[in-house]
Amino acid sequence: MSERKRYMEPKNQQTILIVEDEQTLANLSQTYLSAAGFRTIIASDGAQAIEMHTNQHPDLILLDIFLPKLDGRDVLKAIRKWSDTPVIIISAMNSEEDRVNGLDLGADDYITKPFSPREVVSRVKSVLRRFQTQQSSMKQDKLEFGPIIIYPKEHRVEKNGETVELTAKEFMLLLTLSTLPNETLSRETLLSRVWGFEYLGDSRTVDVHIGTLRKKIEDNPAEPRYIKTVWRIGYKFDSTGKEEEVNDPASGQ
Repeated sequence: MSERKRYMEPKNQQTILIVEDEQTLANLSQTYLSAAGFRTIIASDGAQAIEMHTNQHPDLILLDIFLPKLDGRDVLKAIRKWSDTPVIIISAMNSEEDRVNGLDLGADDYITKPFSPREVVSRVKSVLRRFQTQQSSMKQDKLEFGPIIIYPKEHRVEKNGETVELTAKEFMLLLTLSTLPNETLSRETLLSRVWGFEYLGDSRTVDVHIGTLRKKIEDNPAEPRYIKTVWRIGYKFDSTGKEEEVNDPASGQ
């Protein structure tokens, strides 16, 4: 009886679609993900990947780039036309430009070959957590912080009744911070949650976007009331909008 229970699929089991034409690699990922409690399905070419995504609605896709019948990049472009299913690219193409291009196409993370199966499982869990948090935030009609109102479903922000024009990354950065009010988030955490990767290039990417975001929503960007720097760690969103008692030590931010 206990042996039988071990192989019963748990309720609400999340499904991972592995898109990989190298059977050994596909089986390796499947073994580790199954051991971690995920249901796994495998597509060996791009056309089959789109068909399986359409019919089985996986919770996340592990996507190789070089595939028979339809290239992985074309698969991602096609899926992004109708779905926001999280996608992690796994590819032997490991230059910074390759990773940036993959993320710009709509991938949520990028892993280079050869890879550690344990890292793949960790990244899958991380991306799913981030996606679920974002989905939960998007279900709210609005978030109000004094004169600032965020409309997650509409990807829109108002200040004093007027629309604030934000880029997609600025909006997601603001939403990520504001849905965890008064909680300090490191630059690396913000990179992961907003840009979809653990670390790529200079973490000052976050600082630059924080700077432009403050110029758009703060009355005085030099003395921010909402988006505050936590010295040597990262940033937090102060839901009260109170002035700092001491000067913000982040240079230029």
